[in-house]
Amino acid sequence: MLQYKGGQRVGKGSYWNLSSGTRVDILDEGTLPGNDRATYRRFPPGIVLLAGPVIGLFYVIALPFMAVGTILALAGKKVLSSMSNALGNLVSFGWRPSEAHLAGKRKKHKRMRRDQTKKEE
Repeated sequence: MLQYKGGQRVGKGSYWNLSSGTRVDILDEGTLPGNDRATYRRFPPGIVLLAGPVIGLFYVIALPFMAVGTILALAGKKVLSSMSNALGNLVSFGWRPSEAHLAGKRKKHKRMRRDQTKKEE
């Protein structure tokens, strides 16, 4: 029997709740924590020792695919954000709510006239 319920009396061993990721070590004999909805599994130590290298092998094989997927996701996000900004600039009509020109906006021609008078002096 590899599957046990919470509150069940069990013997010595390590019991894993795969849904929550918790592990309970019972030294002699004891009761598993939780109610009858909590499901624990007991794996023999030999299987756990053999599963470690196999899981590591799958991780090493999958790592390049995860890296490529991450790069593609970041590049896609960058392209979509730049396209969104370009479309936003195309549709924008120049209103910037974060700017307040309480004294009025300076006119370009007034500034140019002032610069010309300074040069003449």
